[in-house]
Amino acid sequence: MKCTRCCGLMIVDHLLDMQESYLPMWMRALRCLTCGNIVDPLIHYHRTARRVRRATRLALKLTKRVVRPVEAA
Repeated sequence: MKCTRCCGLMIVDHLLDMQESYLPMWMRALRCLTCGNIVDPLIHYHRTARRVRRATRLALKLTKRVVRPVEAA
């Protein structure tokens, strides 16, 4: 897989989350070897949801009819 920032190589990495939960929690994520960008399932979900919302807004904007006032002659 390629990194979205630098097109570098993404590898599977195991991360330890000690701040968000009572007990330390391990999770798998993808980490770029070049720039260090980390993408875990939650980050991926939020990015794709944002893309869907943008596409929906754009589609609604394009399908709206623009009503222009009739000019008087």
